[in-house]
Amino acid sequence: MAFLSIQNLKVQYQTQGKRVHAVDDVSFSLENKESMAIAGESACGKSTLGLTIMRALQGNAAVSGEILLDDKPILKISDEEFTKNMRWKEISMVFQGAMNSLDPVFTVKQQFEEILKKHGYKGDHQKAILEAVSVVGLPVDVLEKFPHELSGGMKQRVVISMALLLKPKFVIADEPTTALDVLVQAQIMSLLKRLKKEGICVMLISHDLGIISEIAEKVGIMYAGRIVEFGNLSDIYGNPKHPYTDALLKSVPKLKGESELVSLKGNPPSLVNPPEGCRFYDRCPHAMEKCKKEPPKIKTPSGFVLCWLYE
Repeated sequence: MAFLSIQNLKVQYQTQGKRVHAVDDVSFSLENKESMAIAGESACGKSTLGLTIMRALQGNAAVSGEILLDDKPILKISDEEFTKNMRWKEISMVFQGAMNSLDPVFTVKQQFEEILKKHGYKGDHQKAILEAVSVVGLPVDVLEKFPHELSGGMKQRVVISMALLLKPKFVIADEPTTALDVLVQAQIMSLLKRLKKEGICVMLISHDLGIISEIAEKVGIMYAGRIVEFGNLSDIYGNPKHPYTDALLKSVPKLKGESELVSLKGNPPSLVNPPEGCRFYDRCPHAMEKCKKEPPKIKTPSGFVLCWLYE
């Protein structure tokens, strides 16, 4: 039985009389203690996917499909039950730009206390807070400081420690290294790898393929609201099937060799009126007439690819 199973997930935002198909018919599964990454360019639906699993979407979002986390139907249980029994206890999230979300008028410790009270933690608060801070390698005196007294890297580690406060089994990290310098990025990635070794299932959402390669066993490549390729890291990086995956990998500079960087022409399709066929059609170097039809879901050694090339 898969630890995380997502089937036919769709998320639409209603805005200004239009429907934005942010996530469209996404399906995949993840085994227990297995880490994965969702990669793709901006506005492809990565963050919406994470927020849907966390049940943190805005009120104008309509969701359909099924999400099972440890055999629990996340989308079907009530908000009250999810908050009481699952949010921050079974599943937590490091939100994009999270280091800027700390409340400036409260100390770090006060903000930890608020989480524990909100989720009805019955144990020793002081012990839980000290454990969470030590896990991310922060000094104890950081608890008495206000957010403006911390560096960007320290704030990011505070936010990650908050996500780990109630020891969840599953952590979603949405662009956790964005806007951080290279040294701090390395520290955050080292932390995520350590969490993974301790048995925590991590879903990393990022556009940085280099970072993804350090932590993920499984990778989902997302384009225009759909996962166009899914599989093991070695298969995705070593033998990419979908033309978009191939283009993404060719856009990353290599340390060895003199391979020419490739850029894609054009722009992703509008998610208000997405095309009926392959959404990569207008930018694909291998586009055929039948690509204007809905692409087939073809099995690969470790996952699947949505592409007519492998019919």
